Amino acid sequence: FSETEKIPVMRGQWFIDGTWQPLEEEESNLIEQEHLNRFKGQQLQESFDMEVSKPVDGEQAIHSLKLSRSHVDWHSVDEVYLYSDATTSKIARTVTQKLGFSKASSSGTRLHRGYVEEATLEDKPPQTSHIVFVVHGIGQKMDQGRIIKNTAMMRDTARKVEEKYFSNLATHVEFLPVEWRSKLTLDGDTVDSITPDKVRGLRDMLNSSAMDIMYYTSPLYRDELVKGLQQELNRLYTLFCSRNPEFEEKGGKVSIVSHSLGCVITYDIMTGWNPVRLYEQLLQKEEEELEDRWMSYEEQRLLEELYITKQRLREIEERLHGLKASTISKPPVLKFKVENFFCMGSPLAVFLALRGIRPGNSGSQDHILPRTICNRLLNIFHPTDPVAYRLEPLILKHYSNISPVQIHWYSTANPLPYEHMKPSFLNPTKEPTSVTDSESVSTVPSPTTSPVMVRRHYGESITNIGKASILGAASIGKGLGGMLFSRFGRSSTTPPQTLETGKDGAEGDDKKATTVGTPPFPHSSSGFLEPAVELEHRIDFELREGLVESRYWSAVTSHTAYWSSLDIALFLLTFMYKNDQEDTDKSNLDTM
Repeated sequence: FSETEKIPVMRGQWFIDGTWQPLEEEESNLIEQEHLNRFKGQQLQESFDMEVSKPVDGEQAIHSLKLSRSHVDWHSVDEVYLYSDATTSKIARTVTQKLGFSKASSSGTRLHRGYVEEATLEDKPPQTSHIVFVVHGIGQKMDQGRIIKNTAMMRDTARKVEEKYFSNLATHVEFLPVEWRSKLTLDGDTVDSITPDKVRGLRDMLNSSAMDIMYYTSPLYRDELVKGLQQELNRLYTLFCSRNPEFEEKGGKVSIVSHSLGCVITYDIMTGWNPVRLYEQLLQKEEEELEDRWMSYEEQRLLEELYITKQRLREIEERLHGLKASTISKPPVLKFKVENFFCMGSPLAVFLALRGIRPGNSGSQDHILPRTICNRLLNIFHPTDPVAYRLEPLILKHYSNISPVQIHWYSTANPLPYEHMKPSFLNPTKEPTSVTDSESVSTVPSPTTSPVMVRRHYGESITNIGKASILGAASIGKGLGGMLFSRFGRSSTTPPQTLETGKDGAEGDDKKATTVGTPPFPHSSSGFLEPAVELEHRIDFELREGLVESRYWSAVTSHTAYWSSLDIALFLLTFMYKNDQEDTDKSNLDTM
């Protein structure tokens, strides 16, 4: 598909009996014109029996129309037959008529003016309450129009999910592709001109795909990529609202699904991040380092003059920006607020880490994406996707040892809501390899969420923990004393039970855990146990691996396998229909 190709949209007038397929537009228009000229003003039968397709034996046609390869006979105003004028059809018609069959029954095809079902005022698609912009990543230049096909796959998959799980809702989610790459000029053909001819196919593929990453890290072309996506998002939103004027009036919501590098560009558009800001921060840090070191009197005097000059320059710039802001109202970067930002196969975490983002002490999403800009950030990835990275450890460091939330299979009956799913630990017996790692041990989650501590493979469900898990948990508490270890054997529903271990651990082996234990509290510098900070909402969500899936093959295919996944379609709609579903359930309870 390209912008030069036109897909005609026509109105059906004449349909074939039985299959109810429309005639070709040219023939349909000729038949319609002849029909109106001959029968305009005549009364139709009061009841239109769709089962009446019997030929009118013995009746002669009252009107005929010759077409290029066929002809049409009218036996009455509502009994019209189409006949082929091919030689074989004429011979068959002659033979059957000599055998006593009528012309219509032998080779005629009955036509109907209008479709089998009459239109009603309620016959319209459900109201669109939520639109989703689907943003592509790298490689669009290599395969133009791919995002349109991928969005079509995601839309078709979402329709199946809607019919199965959300058919009781009167609202509708629409997926719209955002193709931003093909309109950009960037360097023109400069890169192509310097590309050697050997292994040209492979080089062209890299130039059309991986080169987008280099363009985005280039200070010369980065703004062009950002503006290209920003303008396309605003253009599509304005166009949609112009065709659906009630969308904004009724509080329609907008979400964005971005893939690969598209996640990074979308994030920078929403937050307004710019490399210049990072450069200013580095300069400020260098100034602070200069103030700390010893310097001569002359150096101190020059440094003070430089500081005063920069301060004066900053004040002038602020006054200038204030004058501009008072005369010209700057439009928002995006013309809409983003309700949900879904990242698929996203390297965003790597970009943020390289920009200096480090874990904080708050479990709020605002640490990387303020809620005033986007209500909810969700990071979706396949466990073997080599391009995808986790975001939660950038907010709270101890989440690097907590597994991402497993996305429900499409066929799961009565799945547990995501907000009720308890976290589980990854690699609990991993020994710290550095001072930083050992410090991170003190920031494990609090037992308020009762995380399950177990070493597992991706895709495995966690149901209970036996004696082996308790013993594995004991290795984490090594060095913290028996008090910490006793925390592992403590049930969340029963009184605390102390697990005592001997020198050889034999006594501990005799103990049996009947319930899932809670992990230790973080250990503070004062020696007391303090509760850890938890995320307000989980951000990392992981697809489940297939039972017979090869991880090596998945590493090649997983990055492009998100579009047709029923699991992802159900996941997206679950969050986008969340408020509508809650309102419907509440109204049903009120009715009861």
